Amino acid sequence: MKGLIKEAPGSGARYRQDLPVPEAGAGEVLVKVGAAAICGTDMHILDWTPYAQERVRPPMVFGHEFAGTIVKTGEGVRRFSVGDRVAGETHIPCNDCVQCRTGNAHICEHMKIIGVHVPGCFAEYIAVPEDCLWRLDDSINDQAGALLEPMGVAVHGLCSGEVAGLDVLILGCGPIGLFAVAAARALGARRVFALDLAPEKLYLAAWLGADRIIDGGKESFTDVVLSLTGGAGADVIVDYTGSASVVSEAFRALKKGGRFTLVGLMNRPLSVDANDAIIYKEARVNGVTGRLMYRTWYDGVSLISSGRVDPLQIVGGIYPLSRYEEAFSALKAGKAGKMLLIP
Repeated sequence: MKGLIKEAPGSGARYRQDLPVPEAGAGEVLVKVGAAAICGTDMHILDWTPYAQERVRPPMVFGHEFAGTIVKTGEGVRRFSVGDRVAGETHIPCNDCVQCRTGNAHICEHMKIIGVHVPGCFAEYIAVPEDCLWRLDDSINDQAGALLEPMGVAVHGLCSGEVAGLDVLILGCGPIGLFAVAAARALGARRVFALDLAPEKLYLAAWLGADRIIDGGKESFTDVVLSLTGGAGADVIVDYTGSASVVSEAFRALKKGGRFTLVGLMNRPLSVDANDAIIYKEARVNGVTGRLMYRTWYDGVSLISSGRVDPLQIVGGIYPLSRYEEAFSALKAGKAGKMLLIP
């Protein structure tokens, strides 16, 4: 089997053509991968950052955003059959802890992650629990299906409160932020403001429907938002940057009674004057991780199937898996959009 594997601790990975095809165990299916997408997590694994060092145990095939076709089912599989086209949910819940048993499987107490704790999708085949699959219809091809997982992160953050008829500020126009711009427009936001430092990403945000793009390197985004809203501020702010300094500053642009949702993982501890930024404003601040299983999937598929969001508009490049180094280099160079790998 062809695949991309983290063979040992340290920077880099290796493309091999002699990996064993995984077996579909009880409750699992074997999927022939049609397309996979690169995530920030994969960058951490490739570069062997502290995040990866704490979680990944090489050798490990990594990657977790994928779609493909089932070629084999394991014992006890009931919901899927050979030939079904599917997309993968990254999180493998235990289905037994208090979170799983109360409808919050996405924050399972014993969560495992595909491509981090168990072998991933940067390969021709992947064995996946049937609980972690979403059936695709013919309106969504494998390349779009591989983007449902990251799009779900954007939709979950955006839809953790009201959006329709409101002014929405999206912080960060990486792939997930771009999905959020498109979704906010599709869900009826009054106006969508988008912040980034990269002109290419801001151009794409405007193309996807942002009413006002803001280059944070050239103008104060808080001043821009306050000016556009008559000094009131944005009703909703969703952060996809993970920049503590950006988030701290952004509270100034939040409307009284507004919602501030944090999705990006903070690069350092957050320092905020809670009195002025939250309490006196009666601001609602919440954190979001992953996707609701499977409410967010229904929402995302509805946006795509109805034609309101086209995830392929956010693809920045498509590469054969053997040319993975080019795809990762494009991301490191700041190229806008998602990079897809085809095994």
